[in-house]
Amino acid sequence: MTRMDEARIENEGETTVSVLLPRALLDLFPEAVREVEVPARTVADVIGALEARWPGMRDRLCDSTPRVRRHINIFVDGERASLDTRLRNGVRVYVLTAISGG
Repeated sequence: MTRMDEARIENEGETTVSVLLPRALLDLFPEAVREVEVPARTVADVIGALEARWPGMRDRLCDSTPRVRRHINIFVDGERASLDTRLRNGVRVYVLTAISGG
């Protein structure tokens, strides 16, 4: 194995994603920012990183099962994501609140 191969393998573990949060969460967590970069390999890792920065955010995003709450949507590459959705380096993760009505 060459040194270049070793460096590539080491860097595969480092995945940083950009997370965009909805206004509703920013109102609940005044110190939060609209867009934040976090290290994460899965959506669950994203939520863990958000919880570490802003305690209480996990409870706003996930229920006790744990799953993404019913009225929260998380999108990665235009696809709805679950907690186990894998992420690649540099991807944007969108957290959206669902709009409901009748």
